[in-house]
Amino acid sequence: MNKEAFLREFMEEIWNKKRFDKVERYVHKEYSIHLDTADPWEGKTLSHSEFKERLKFSFDSFPDMNFEITSAISEENHVAITWILTGTNLGMIGDYPPTNKSIKTKGFTIYYFKNNLISGHTQVFDRVTVMKQLGFI
Repeated sequence: MNKEAFLREFMEEIWNKKRFDKVERYVHKEYSIHLDTADPWEGKTLSHSEFKERLKFSFDSFPDMNFEITSAISEENHVAITWILTGTNLGMIGDYPPTNKSIKTKGFTIYYFKNNLISGHTQVFDRVTVMKQLGFI
């Protein structure tokens, strides 16, 4: 199995095309978020339905959210990617109202694999720039 190609397909189908119906094809039944400090699900292990709730939460705020993968490094049970995230804030972000402003930020995610499915991630990205672009700080 080519894990990098699998992950690129996951990012396109799930995050860019918002294909909730394909989550089970890519995501392990226990998906752990290891380190993603501002993510409400940080430190939790999600079922498929909880993973879909997390997607809905993201897409409600940024319905046109799109990830462009800029680099990838694949290991036996991990794929690390750098990416550029773009989107338009058309929904609430926690207590913050929609701004109708666009964002563009960069980040880095290490995805973990178990039984040839994506079983979790560790992620870092510049949320401060996002908050500035939205006018919140």
